[in-house]
Amino acid sequence: MPHTRRSLMDAAAARLGWRRAYSTTTQVDDALTEQTAAAYRKATDTAGRAVRPHDSALVMQPGILDIRARVLADVLHLEDLLDGARTYGMPSDLIHRLEKAVDHGHEMTVLLSDTIRATAAAHTAGH
Repeated sequence: MPHTRRSLMDAAAARLGWRRAYSTTTQVDDALTEQTAAAYRKATDTAGRAVRPHDSALVMQPGILDIRARVLADVLHLEDLLDGARTYGMPSDLIHRLEKAVDHGHEMTVLLSDTIRATAAAHTAGH
């Protein structure tokens, strides 16, 4: 019963736009496991659309643009969290990990930008 009650509370919080904080690494690991499982379930549900025939590079471009926009928004949010961690003197390990996440996020946006440019170049080349 506690699991069901917790799930209902989580669902209600999500519906209201609230986020839950976890105070133990076990709770964090459980949340990460569920997040990963949910992402894979969603990916399985949408896999058919991803494997449809790509008759030109431009077919992929809108999806990649959308992904880059979401990643960039998330990286900017991470930068805000990093600024807050620095401002409030959070542990150096946390700050270091946030810095790495921000750096990797920016790298991801650059890679996605290059990929988007490659779709246009491939189209121009007749592919």
